[in-house]
Amino acid sequence: MAAEALDDRLLAAHAKQDKEALVGLYTDAAEAAADPDAACFFLTHAYVFALELGDPRAAALHARLKARGREA
Repeated sequence: MAAEALDDRLLAAHAKQDKEALVGLYTDAAEAAADPDAACFFLTHAYVFALELGDPRAAALHARLKARGREA
């Protein structure tokens, strides 16, 4: 997935306040990020949206952040 396409999808999901989509899109952005700090930034966003939704993906996202030394 091209970075521009992902950016466009993130912006569209924010505009629609589609938090479920944002969890997945921020997770995708984290996986595409070359910089570990950027990846953790995106994972944190995915985690926060997952928490807001009570989404079961929150536990895995939290584990990924902890594994990277980013206690959330």
